[in-house]
Amino acid sequence: MRNLRNFYLFSLLVLMALFASCEKEEAEEDFYNVAVPIVKPIAEFRAMVEISEPRAITQAGKIYAYGNYVFINDDYKGVHIIDNTDPRNPVKIKFLEIPQNTDIAVKDDMLFANSAMDMVVFDVSDMNNIKQGERIENVFPNHNTRIPANAAFMDSDNFNPETQVIVGYLMETRKIEMANDNGWVANDRGDAFELSNSFGGSGTGGSLARFNIYDDYLYTVDQYQLSVFNISALENPELIKTEWVGDDIETIFQKDKHLYLGSSRGMYIYSIEDPAAPQFRSVFSHILGCDPVVVKDDIAYVTIRGGNACGQQWSQLDVIDVANKSNPQLLQSYAMENPYGLGVKDDWLFVCDGNAGLKIFDTKNTPNLELIDHFPDINTYDVIPLEEVLLMVGDNTLFQYTYKGNEINLLNSFRLN
Repeated sequence: MRNLRNFYLFSLLVLMALFASCEKEEAEEDFYNVAVPIVKPIAEFRAMVEISEPRAITQAGKIYAYGNYVFINDDYKGVHIIDNTDPRNPVKIKFLEIPQNTDIAVKDDMLFANSAMDMVVFDVSDMNNIKQGERIENVFPNHNTRIPANAAFMDSDNFNPETQVIVGYLMETRKIEMANDNGWVANDRGDAFELSNSFGGSGTGGSLARFNIYDDYLYTVDQYQLSVFNISALENPELIKTEWVGDDIETIFQKDKHLYLGSSRGMYIYSIEDPAAPQFRSVFSHILGCDPVVVKDDIAYVTIRGGNACGQQWSQLDVIDVANKSNPQLLQSYAMENPYGLGVKDDWLFVCDGNAGLKIFDTKNTPNLELIDHFPDINTYDVIPLEEVLLMVGDNTLFQYTYKGNEINLLNSFRLN
């Protein structure tokens, strides 16, 4: 809670400094988008988890693959489960209604999911009879830090984080008056606001994941922290360590006993030689931008998306030498349109370049990448290269591609809504 209050205080100070620099004697008025929280009492919120029959998806998010199943996050609503035994004919079979969920991970038929401040566990050994298990409370303290990207302010007057959970927002346009003598922000009713900072094995997540499993440990990241859970007792995970990493942590990727954390400020590398106690190795700082990362051998591929709240206006793909984990080196950068997730398999690098489509690069001569195929006219989001098929989600559709020799061919497109 202290971190959240400090975050709001810092944002307010930034706002005060910004308007103080204008050096205008009189107050200025303008209209801004204000996010008004929709809240639930904590007890009522925790009772909202349900195991339901299939339904249409609202907003397809991250994807996760486990066995013959594909899990697709419905942004902040839950998880759709798809039987992908026959990739030519995928079938939606269940929906896990998990309010404020963004990520999952699965090991040995146990599914771990976040639900605002809590972790919820499900037994998915029988997909026709999924069972909810333990709920580990209050392990994600920074769950309230995200508000709508198009909101300039949040009206937090009627929200009590000690007793309530935010489950959504109403957007209002209000007149904001900036008073130079004290720097407070108020609308025409005199309400105060806070400034927005708009931010028999395991499965496989995409590059946008915030959950990652290695051995008997589940690693999660929120906007500031890296947390370690011991999941050797699958039904009852135990939080054993949480440490501050930095600001704007977005993604986590594990390769060869190292964690690669993507943030809007750079890429953090942690050793998990001792999986219970990750050790910081280095940070590779880059220009500000949203930042997922994947790694193959000693090369990290990082997409940096600009033109948003993360920072810069341009977007790019960075190729980074991580052979020396204590001193990563930038090798090459490539211009992108609007990249999100990416994946690497053999000599192929797959980049979801937003509304510019799926781009496929030959990596044999890294850092010199060759664009060898391009599927335009798809608003792409997340991708997972599996052994037999490539999974990709975009436009509320699950796309599957096959690898045939040196070609990638569309196998199936499955509408989710």
